[in-house]
Amino acid sequence: MTAEEYAGLGGWTPEKLGLPGAVRAVVAAPDPVLSRPGPAVDPTSAEVVQLAADLVATMRVSPGCVGLAAPQVGVSAQVFAVDVTGHPKAVTVHGAFVLCNATVVEASRWKAGREGCMSVPDLTGDVKRASRLVVEGVLPGSGDPVRLVTDGFEARALQHEIDHCAGLLFLDRVAGAHAVYQRKVYL
Repeated sequence: MTAEEYAGLGGWTPEKLGLPGAVRAVVAAPDPVLSRPGPAVDPTSAEVVQLAADLVATMRVSPGCVGLAAPQVGVSAQVFAVDVTGHPKAVTVHGAFVLCNATVVEASRWKAGREGCMSVPDLTGDVKRASRLVVEGVLPGSGDPVRLVTDGFEARALQHEIDHCAGLLFLDRVAGAHAVYQRKVYL
């Protein structure tokens, strides 16, 4: 694979999964699956490909949702979907994608920002995250490795979902109780 093919998604879209996704119920804290690190997965297995399609389908029917991880639908696994397309805070946008076994390889330009979560529906919080990010992962279905360079809001969304796969909620990252707020707007 050339460096150009490795950088970015190489034209990958959820449609390349080749099957429709089912909308799954989203679990809420304190469900134990949300606090357990998920195992690495085989991105080419039929179960993971179906899970990837289901994450995209569930994300698409959830107003305001820009990311969804496997633990949020009750599955302990390192798989998540992200799509910040059309979000007013998004600068870099890779479209809708799913990554398996993703890791942060570079993080810089740390900034605090407000976050919410479908699994913590009544709260938001200020979380310090890298606003420039390099993530490596594997695409479901093909098993192709990818390297995403992103920034701003998309970087925040990726870190939030990678945390879910590691058994962490945004509440585990806030500076303290003073940085947690009652949600004012439900989308």
